[in-house]
Amino acid sequence: MAAVSLRSCRRGLSQLLSNGGLTAVCPKRFEEVRRHKSTVQFASRPNLPKLAYRKLKGKSPGVVFLPGYASNMNGQKAEALEEFCKSLGHSYLRFDYTGHGASEGVLAEGTIGTWKKDVLYVLDELVEGPQILVGSSIGGWLMLLAAIARPEKTAALVGVATAADHLVTSFNSLPLETRKEFEAKGEWTVPTKHTEEGVYKFSMDFLQEAENHCVLQSPIPITCPVRLIHGLKDEDVPWHVSMQVAERVLSHDVDVILRRYGQHRMSEKDDIKLMVYTIDDLIDKLTTLV
Repeated sequence: MAAVSLRSCRRGLSQLLSNGGLTAVCPKRFEEVRRHKSTVQFASRPNLPKLAYRKLKGKSPGVVFLPGYASNMNGQKAEALEEFCKSLGHSYLRFDYTGHGASEGVLAEGTIGTWKKDVLYVLDELVEGPQILVGSSIGGWLMLLAAIARPEKTAALVGVATAADHLVTSFNSLPLETRKEFEAKGEWTVPTKHTEEGVYKFSMDFLQEAENHCVLQSPIPITCPVRLIHGLKDEDVPWHVSMQVAERVLSHDVDVILRRYGQHRMSEKDDIKLMVYTIDDLIDKLTTLV
């Protein structure tokens, strides 16, 4: 019965998303979802900064959204997933890493290891049962690290513009003289369209610590279903990073979905539609297997 109801829901989703959003079909229901949007809570951790999060209770498998670097849990993808999970009655959690959004801490003091610990805390303490992890950009890298560390808590993975190893790989790909200049300054500045300053700044300590978490040099011990969505017009993280992840994970259930005009943030209506379809299909698959 669960599989039947989910397939029925997908037919509704098709109409719903093609007509411009989650409120297009059954508007009363989705307006109710929006009115009852989750509230911000704070998780206290011994000797660590508090983490801000929003949580919906519901059925398994749940969905956990991992945002990108310098992003937060209030972006379009995160908001859309909450509406979607609420409409199906599945649990959902979105949160801010240490130093991001409403969480405590300083962004510049964070590391890949810091944020990996944040994700593991969420999986260990804030959710129940296996989860579908949805990671955007660096959130996709953290998603892989979490799945390796907590296979029993990982039902499936959905990477959106997955940036596995990307900062380390990009820095190491610079000409030697350029690397030496940044090393002398103690800081690497990366041009970006996503900040007012127009750059991201990464310390050499950040990059050295990040090397400890690289996953693409060897087979990735992940066996759950994996879906990787990437835009061919992504100017921040090239799409071939998702191809490398697909080649290295041990799972036999891996799909790579390339959007011809998709950019890095993948926040256009059709991008979000594809992400929701993909997660809906995984829920259907996982529920049917049960």
